[in-house]
Amino acid sequence: MTTTSERVSGPLTRQVSPRVSQSVFDGSRLRVVLLVDVYDGAQQQFLEAYELLCNQVASVPGHVSDQLCQSIENPSQWLITSEWESAPPFLAWVNSEEHVRMVEPLHSCVRDTRSLRFHIVRETGGPAVDAESGKRRLQASPRIGDGLIRHALTFTVKPGSEEKVAKILADYASPEPKVDDATRLCRTSLFMHGNRVVRAIEVRGDLLAALRHVSRQPEVRAVEEAINPYLEQDRDLNDPESARVFFTRAALPAVHHVTAEQQDLEAERYALSYPARPGCGMRLAELLARQDAAAADDPSGPVLRSTIFQRDDVVVRLIDVRGGLDAADPALALGLADPGQVVQLTTFDTEASAPKDAELVRFVRLARMDLVTDRRSPEA
Repeated sequence: MTTTSERVSGPLTRQVSPRVSQSVFDGSRLRVVLLVDVYDGAQQQFLEAYELLCNQVASVPGHVSDQLCQSIENPSQWLITSEWESAPPFLAWVNSEEHVRMVEPLHSCVRDTRSLRFHIVRETGGPAVDAESGKRRLQASPRIGDGLIRHALTFTVKPGSEEKVAKILADYASPEPKVDDATRLCRTSLFMHGNRVVRAIEVRGDLLAALRHVSRQPEVRAVEEAINPYLEQDRDLNDPESARVFFTRAALPAVHHVTAEQQDLEAERYALSYPARPGCGMRLAELLARQDAAAADDPSGPVLRSTIFQRDDVVVRLIDVRGGLDAADPALALGLADPGQVVQLTTFDTEASAPKDAELVRFVRLARMDLVTDRRSPEA
């Protein structure tokens, strides 16, 4: 009998659909590029901090190698490249509290950083598939995106403050969507599930530039200051270090996105929050990604777009549904066809005597997040 873990542990080996603009689950190797701007005079301090970090990273599962390079034109500019067996182990590490502690020594000597992540598509020499393990080493084919970068932030508020927080987050003036000639905010969708807040954004252009642009807007600053007293994790937006740590922990990256060929401008947007069992967040996200990728092949299917966000055991699925969520097949609405998979990978309780569809409908109801606001920018 095949178990759920066996069904989801292998890489996505089918031909990648041209509809998929993002996925971390194809099993190919990952190249991470970190651009670093070091304070003048702090180069030696930075080198020492890097060497300490390098020794620690070497023992992280999935890490293959790394290089540190210094610009020949500007000694303040550095480049760190690392290679990983695949994206999931890197994401598990970079989104962990261990990583937050590891990089702390770098903060006092670094002015700015920018991280870029790439699946390796082709290289000189070497097969695409490892002969011993059978694992894919290189991305099978290039993906076709839609020009949008998807990202989310999540945090929790003090129990009992949910209604106040929802009102504050709903009542704000949208920031100017144009960041610069190359970057534009396209859509912001904000949901709550209990005391958890999830803000999903779609950006055309430079994500980092867009996040910085939003953070500087007076209307956004006012909202952030207003919810500060209700946050479970304290932060001081006037303290760069406090703000950096908060938003590092709040980052909820998109690990998979699929868009069906047939679109419907009237599709309704929903978000579902899945309480993953400890250590099962990545496996759950991969299973959701597999099933949504397969569902997108059905031109008559109700789920037109799906984005899976995952960090540790926080898993959120953002879906655009034709005809509404309640009218959709419960397996498609939930993204999981087997109640046994739900029980194995989440903390949802099953009712043994309930019919399968009734169980799935109940899981959808438990996972469904409350929409606070969903705003599209003009011309998006």
